Amino acid sequence: MKRIAVFTMLAFLLAAPGVVLGQTEKHVEVGAFADYYRFDRTNVINFVGLGGRAGFYVSPHASVEGELAYDFERNRTDFFSNGATTTFTRTRTRPLHGLFGPKFDFGTGNANFFATGKVGFINFASSSQTVGQAFSNVDNGSTRFALYPGVGVEGFWGAFGLRAEVGDEIYFLDGARNNLRITFGPHLRF
Repeated sequence: MKRIAVFTMLAFLLAAPGVVLGQTEKHVEVGAFADYYRFDRTNVINFVGLGGRAGFYVSPHASVEGELAYDFERNRTDFFSNGATTTFTRTRTRPLHGLFGPKFDFGTGNANFFATGKVGFINFASSSQTVGQAFSNVDNGSTRFALYPGVGVEGFWGAFGLRAEVGDEIYFLDGARNNLRITFGPHLRF
C-alpha cells in the first residue's frame, strides 16, 4: 500500500509543472458522483455509494485526475416474469475505492466522449466503520491493487456539467477479478 501512495505522489509531482505551465482553456475539473459497483457476476451483490473526483488539465485534451468513492449500501435486484424488484440494505462490507490516472477527451466544446485508465486500490472494510475510520484502515490487509479502464461522456453548460462513466474495476485476489462500475454526477470546470 505504501508503494501505491509513493507512486501516486510521484505521478502528481511529475504532472504538476504541466498544470501550472499549460496554456489551456480548461484548468481544473471537480465533481461528485453516485457510484454503482457490481461486485458479483450473478448480480446478487451490488454496492451503491458516493464519491468525488478532481482533475488537472495538462493539455486541452488530457487531464490527470484522482477519485475516491465509498459504497455504503448493498443493492439486490431480482428479475421476475412480471417485472423487477430492487432493495437497498446496509451491509458490514463497505468498499472504499481510490483511483488515480489520466483522462483523454475526444471532442471539443461542451460535449465530449472520453477514455480513462487509472490505478489505485479497493479496500473491503468489513464492519460498521464510518468513511473516516475506513480510510484510516486502508493498509489493514483487506486492500487490493486495482486497475480501472473506463469510457464516458460529459456535457457542460458554461462551467457546470454532467458526467457519466462506465468501466471495469479489476482487483487482484488469486487472479484478476473483474467488476462493473458506473458513476454519474455533476461537475464543475474552471
